Amino acid sequence: MLIAVVLFASGCSSPTQEVENETGGMVEEVTEGAGDIAEEAEDIAGENKTETVPDKNIVQTAEDAGSFKTLVTAIKAAGLEETLSGEGPFTVFAPTDEAFAALPAGTLDSLLKDKEALTRVLTYHVASGKYMAADVVDMTSIKTLEGSELPVDTTEGVKVGDANVTATDIEASNGVIHVIDKVLIPPE
Repeated sequence: MLIAVVLFASGCSSPTQEVENETGGMVEEVTEGAGDIAEEAEDIAGENKTETVPDKNIVQTAEDAGSFKTLVTAIKAAGLEETLSGEGPFTVFAPTDEAFAALPAGTLDSLLKDKEALTRVLTYHVASGKYMAADVVDMTSIKTLEGSELPVDTTEGVKVGDANVTATDIEASNGVIHVIDKVLIPPE
């Protein structure tokens, strides 16, 4: 059976295939060209030499996830949708809807009415560059688009500022999203 799969795989001429990612979006999986039978068997056995290239940007990926509705609304209200849909790459520490709901009463409404303050808060959640979880755990801080350094603490789990990182490495075509459980407020 394995040989049949290998022969079939080596006979396929398309270097890409569409697969569904963890957020339900379609991504194009780029595969290496056909090699010898032993190399193909290794690929199928789990030592795969493919690279998954997501087809949705950070904003689209956040929208599709369903747990970032407030974040996406805030991004649009701040006028950051075009930037975060652009080339990047970006690393976004994305607060969930629950994190926004935990803000003191009136805070979110005030931010949504003050574009400058909202932009400052949101850009404190974004770094230029694509930093996967393996990169972040080796850092003590990360420079944000807002301009401040966001502290990283790995003594008990992973924290950025005072927020716990609850999920990591949600890839987008222009960067990566790490989920956090609090909205980060930049230093004065």
